[in-house]
Amino acid sequence: MPIYYPDILEQKTEPRTFSYGDKDVMLYALGIGMGRDPMDERELPFVYEKDLKVVPTAATVLAAGAGRRAAQAVEQKEGLRVSQLNYLMVVHGEQKVELHKPLALNGSFTATSRTVGAFDKGKDKGAVVVNETIWTDDKGEKVATLTGSTFARGDGGFGGPSDGAPEPHAVPTRKPDISVPIETRPDQALLYRLNGDRNPLHSDPDVAKRAGFPRPILHGLCTYGITCRAVLQEICDYQPEQILSHEARFSAPVFPGDTVTVDLWKDGDVVSFEARVLDRGATVIRNGKTVLRG
Repeated sequence: MPIYYPDILEQKTEPRTFSYGDKDVMLYALGIGMGRDPMDERELPFVYEKDLKVVPTAATVLAAGAGRRAAQAVEQKEGLRVSQLNYLMVVHGEQKVELHKPLALNGSFTATSRTVGAFDKGKDKGAVVVNETIWTDDKGEKVATLTGSTFARGDGGFGGPSDGAPEPHAVPTRKPDISVPIETRPDQALLYRLNGDRNPLHSDPDVAKRAGFPRPILHGLCTYGITCRAVLQEICDYQPEQILSHEARFSAPVFPGDTVTVDLWKDGDVVSFEARVLDRGATVIRNGKTVLRG
C-alpha cells in the first residue's frame, strides 16, 4: 500500500506494555562490544549484575521492537487510510534517544508510536518518514522519547511536502578533540541480533549477497550504540546518567570485524561525533550529537 498524506500524520500504534530485566540490559552491552576484557572494571558494571549500569542507547532495543513500524497494530480511527511502506526498500536514516530520566535497571513500561513527519522526495527518489516512540512508566511519567527516520526508497510521489525535514547537526570543522578506535568482533552481528532484530541481512551470507554486500553487515543500531559507548568511555567516565540524549545519521554499513574510529568534539554540554572505518575510507556515522545533563 502507498503512503496516504496527510492521513499518515494521524497514524499511531496502540499502547504496548513491555518489561525488561538485568539479562536484557547486559545482553545489549555485550552486543555493542562491552566486556570484551573481563578484567576492565570500568566496563564490568554494564555486563555484570553487581552494581549494574544501563547504556543509554539500550532504549532502542529494550522495548523488544515496540513501535518500530508504525503501520503494525495501528490504532484504527474512522476514515483513516492506513499507510504501509515497502519494507524491502527501506533503510534506517537517523536515530535519536532522549532520556527524560536515566533508564531503570528493570521494570514495566508502556510504549506508543506515531508518525510525526512524511516528506516526499519525488516518485523516483523516495520518501523520508519520521516516527516517534514514547515510553511511560507505571506512574504515567515519560521515561524516553525515541525518534527515528526511515528512508523509503520505493514510496516517493505520494504528494506530501518535500521540505521541512529536521536539519542534521553540524559537527565542528576543527580537528577532533578525541579519536577513539573500537574494534568490532567477527561474530558481533550474531550476538547483537539476539536483542531482537533478526533480519537475515545481518546473519545469512546468501541474503547479504542478494542485497549487494559481500558478507552480512552489522546492525546500524549496533554502530549507533558503539558511538554512545565511545562517549561514555571518553567523556562521561562511564557514568550513563550524564547522557540526556544521543542522536546520529547512518551513512554507510559496518562489517563485523571492522575497527570503528569515533571522532569526538566537546563544546560545553554538547558532544559532536562521527565514526569512520579507516581501512575502507568509509564514514559510517555522520552528524552525531550527544547532549549531557547540565
